[in-house]
Parts: sequence; C-alpha cells; structure tokens
Amino acid sequence: MIRNDMIDKIARLAKEAAVYGLSSIVGRFLNFLLVPFYTNYLLTSEYGVVANIYAYIAFAFVLYGYGIESAYMRFVSSMEIGDKKQNFSVPFYSHMVTSVVLSLLVHVSAPSLAQMIGVEPSQADLIRYAGWILFFDTLSLVPFASLRMENRAGMFAGLRVLNIFINVVFNIVFLVGFGMKAEGVLIANLIASAVTFLILLKLALPQFTLRFSKKLYHELLKFGLPYIPAGIAGIAIQVVDRPILKALTDDATVGVYQANYRLGVLMMLVVGMFDYAWRPFFLAHAKDEDAKKLFARVFTYFVALMMLILVTVSLFIDDLVRIQILGRYFIHPDYWGGVAIVPVILLSYVFTGAYVNFVVGVYLEKKTKYLPYVTGAGGLVNVAVNFLLIPRYGIMGAAFATLLSYVVMAGGIYLASQNLYYVRYEWGKIIRLVGAAFVVLVTFAFFTVEPATVEGIALKCLLSVAFVGMAIVFKVFDPDEIAETRRSISRMFGWS
Repeated sequence: MIRNDMIDKIARLAKEAAVYGLSSIVGRFLNFLLVPFYTNYLLTSEYGVVANIYAYIAFAFVLYGYGIESAYMRFVSSMEIGDKKQNFSVPFYSHMVTSVVLSLLVHVSAPSLAQMIGVEPSQADLIRYAGWILFFDTLSLVPFASLRMENRAGMFAGLRVLNIFINVVFNIVFLVGFGMKAEGVLIANLIASAVTFLILLKLALPQFTLRFSKKLYHELLKFGLPYIPAGIAGIAIQVVDRPILKALTDDATVGVYQANYRLGVLMMLVVGMFDYAWRPFFLAHAKDEDAKKLFARVFTYFVALMMLILVTVSLFIDDLVRIQILGRYFIHPDYWGGVAIVPVILLSYVFTGAYVNFVVGVYLEKKTKYLPYVTGAGGLVNVAVNFLLIPRYGIMGAAFATLLSYVVMAGGIYLASQNLYYVRYEWGKIIRLVGAAFVVLVTFAFFTVEPATVEGIALKCLLSVAFVGMAIVFKVFDPDEIAETRRSISRMFGWS
C-alpha cells in the first residue's frame, strides 16, 4: 500500500507542474494556433524555410547557453559556493559576454551562414534576426530560472504567456496586415524576445552584484559545459530530420512534416510542464527517507498520463485536422497526408518523458559527463536512421528515426543513473499500462471508420474509456489509492 504522505507529495508535484507549466500550456497553445495560421498564409516551401532556420536556431541556442542555466539551478539550490547574488550574477554575466560576441559574429557573417544552411543569400536578414533572437533568449535563461527557484510561479507564467502572445499578435500583423512572409515570422519573434528580456532585467536588478567568484564560475562551467555536446545531440534528435529531409526531398515535404510534427503538442506540453516542476521537486526531496520509492511512483503516474494522451490523440487526430473554423480547416488539406506520423511522434515524447524522469541520478551526483555519451548515441542513431529510411519511407521514416533515437537516449540515461542512484521502478505496472494502450490502438485498427462522423467519434470515446478501465482492472491503481489521491487533492486545495 502506498503511504498517504507519499500521495501528498505526488499531489504537490502535480500542483507545481500545473502552476509552473501553465505558461507552457497557454503559451504553447497560442503558438500551436500559428500552425493552422502558417499553413493558410505561407506556401509549403515558405514554411519549410522557416522550419529550417528554427532548426538551426535550436542548435545554436545550445552553444549560446552552454548549460549555465542548469548549473545555476543546481548550485543555487545548495549554496555550496558564494551567496545568492553571486550565484545569480556570475552565470548572467557569463551569458552576457558570450552572447554579445556570438550575435555580432552572426550579424556580420549572415550571407555566408545563409548559404551554408541552404537559405538564399538574398534572405541573409533572416539569419541576422535569428542571431538577435538568440541573444535576448539566452540572456533570459538565468532570470527565468531564478523565478522558478524562488517559486514566483505567477510571474514566471505571466512572462512566458506574454512572450508568446506578443509573438502571435505580431505574426498576424506582419503576415496579414503587411503581407510579409518568413521575415515577418522572425521579426515577430525578435520583438517578443526583446520585450520579455527587458521586463526580466528590471525584475532581476536587486540580484546583481559586482563580486565575482572564480571558484563558483569554475564549478558552473564544470557542471554546464557537458551540456554543449549533450544539448547539440539532443537538439539533433529533435530537429536534424528537417535539414536531412530537405536535402533528400524538398521544402514542401519539410513543411508537411513540420506541421504534423507539431500536432504532437499536447504530449510535448505535458513533458515540458513536468520538467519545470520535476527538477526543483527531486532536489527538494532527494534526502527524504522514501525518496527512491517516491521517484518510482511518480514515474508510474507519469507513464499512465502519457499513455492516456497517446491513446486519445492517436484516436482523434483525423477528426481534429478536419475541424473547420470560420470557413477554413484547422489544418489545410495540403498537409493531411502527413497525419500518419502523429502517433509515432507522440510515442517519441513518451520516451522523452522517461529520459526526464531517469536523469535524477546523473543530476544529483553531478555526473553530467555521462550526458554527451547518452545523447550522442541517440543523435547518431537519429542521423543514421534518417538517411536510411527517408529515401524509402519519406516523412514516416523521419518520424521513426526520431522515435528510435529517443528510445536509445532514455535507455542510456536509465543505465547511467541506475548505476549512480538506484531506483526500483514499478515495471510490472508500467508494462500493464503500455499493454492496455497497445490493445486499444490495435483494436481500433481493425475498424474502418470515416473521420469526423458520429459513429467514429462514439467508437473512439468508448475505446478511450476502455483504456482507463483496463488500467483499473489490471490493478495499476487500486481503489484505496484512488480514494486517497482524491482526499489528498481535496486537502491541498482546501476542499471539503
């Protein structure tokens, strides 16, 4: 029987994930609304150019940040070296110096960089905009992390949502009002990033000090620098398929792939909001007597939610893309041919979430040196499988490359962390959850159902409920545990 205090801790984690993840949910939902907007106002080739540039922005962001945000959170939580102001100022000053240098280099060499990444030299300004987006976003990393560590969830969420809201508004202004194309997308992002940084800078002013600690800076770099190769490999898993797909096919195919890849946004949101709360949570509870049992139980709950989302979204995705709003489809019919990749992308996010759970040992023991090996293996698998499968299977090959790379990455971090900090996960229950999801999806495959019909939606609702029923029948959650969870939530919110 799971202890009541453990249920309370898990309930608090869920609450913290909801609070810290609110910005991601609302913000990414607003950003998600840009998908149908782009598919209706940009040609597939134009959308492909935007997707290609953002893929390289993601790579560059790893170099710009070099793991200092994660290092800041690790050391400010323990105050091993220096005081609070030093723990904030040292990493911020480091980002300031390196970001100025890197963005100036990008600005000056924009034509050459454009040619290197397959963008027309006449569009070199797109690269310049990207460089300054990276500048402002990097300088926002430590201030945003500081809000998380100080439990200023409302401010954190508000600024995240404001950033995306400004981005969405200016996208509409530039693309609809001024008839701009790719340049409008990047300028809108640049404005949003600059405004967000200026607000954060004002909030962070009391935390600055001129007292620089060389010892702290050395430890920050020691912890953070392994995130560069690890982060590059991790981003490669997420975005390298776009440039490879572009090289092996065309911009239109990249546009179709990008639009359908982003339909996995709900799973991505859940993983993202969990990650925001997870690191402060396991740092706070690592010394608890029942810490390892707690972490194992959290993973079981997490997988249950992941499987529910996987089943539900996979069943209803064909209906979602055909919804009409103000006379336009939610996703333009030109992009429907790529819907089949969505379940594969969703499953990829399941393994991403597993990686986030398993990283506890590496993080607590400060053994980030293992990260480059784990993510590097995943990155190599991703690149190899993309080149192997895309020529034969197109965008479906790219989707499976993403899935396999995350499987490798989750398995690698599991082995590394278990060697450092062994946790006995509830694999029996997890296997039963995965089995229930498999049964539901295989059962649906035997039916021929037309999208957006009453009969089809009724069947899908029935199968979604059946998954929950099987989770209970398979005793993943017993009645007493469900009842205690309800009581814990009631106590947390002060409900009767």
